[in-house]
Amino acid sequence: MHAMLLRQPGAALEWTNLPDRQPGYGEIRVKIGACGVCCTDLHVVDGELAHPKRPVIPGHEIVGRIDVLGEGVEGLRLGERVGIPWLGHTCGVCPYCTSGHENLCDDPLFTGYTRDGGYATACIADAHYAFPLGEAGSDASLAPLLCAGLIGWRALVIAGKSKTLGLYGFGAAAHILAQAARWQGRAVFAFTKPGDTKAQAFAKRLGAAWVGGSDEAPPEPLDAAIIFAPAGELVPLALQAVRKGGRVVCAGIHMSDIPSFPYRLLWEERQLLSVANLTRQDGIDFLRLAPEIGIVTQTTIYPLRQANQALDDLRAGRLEGAAVLVPALLG
Repeated sequence: MHAMLLRQPGAALEWTNLPDRQPGYGEIRVKIGACGVCCTDLHVVDGELAHPKRPVIPGHEIVGRIDVLGEGVEGLRLGERVGIPWLGHTCGVCPYCTSGHENLCDDPLFTGYTRDGGYATACIADAHYAFPLGEAGSDASLAPLLCAGLIGWRALVIAGKSKTLGLYGFGAAAHILAQAARWQGRAVFAFTKPGDTKAQAFAKRLGAAWVGGSDEAPPEPLDAAIIFAPAGELVPLALQAVRKGGRVVCAGIHMSDIPSFPYRLLWEERQLLSVANLTRQDGIDFLRLAPEIGIVTQTTIYPLRQANQALDDLRAGRLEGAAVLVPALLG
């Protein structure tokens, strides 16, 4: 198998030829058709997340077909197309796992971070965290749903039954979530980097009721806001934008420090919440609804060997929608 390997945080990924791997008990091997490039991958590659597996193959928005079934795997079949998300394994015995909060597992493994991921031609995955995808849609169009979509969906659920919803940072996750929110009948208010007219035009095309810079106040108080951008300074701004009793949900795994802010921004029963990982039920619910919603992902396709370029484009904000690596393309 071939892979783009991260040997040391902060270094460029290396094109590497590795021995084929065999799945263990309860695992599957997946021949990868596409893998999305996520902001969390940047946090891993740039060393902003502590204690990664070393070396590690990044990538956790994986779509592919099962080509080997490990012993003890049930409910999946050879040749079936599956999606592999960020949360790659849970212990099943800690208080969080046994109470239905497996996203908070005490001993988890994360795809592309603490276990090898999808910047490769094949990967090994825990069968419990392999979601059947069916045959509709291309591998590349489905890949962003496995994190940008799933984490966005969990954030939307946590945001509650808000009618006016602010999205801070209009990238891969927000462009998927905006479609889901509009399908639910919510009005979407899109906040971008100040002066980012390209992102603002993209949000308008996806039906945002209002677009503006993150330094602007919305035309009316919001019921809830979701922050996708890893910028702690957005938290006080979002709290200021929501109404009394409103919610602000931080949807990223990493964020810069939140600056101090006056208590009055939190007062009047505003809530500040975070999202951590996902549960299997999140995956089942969202991936079942996505075709009904009619989500269309906007993707920029790169050959697997151009993973460093895709990461650079994401880091520099040159992408509209999501970047996706396709191993079958020569580069």
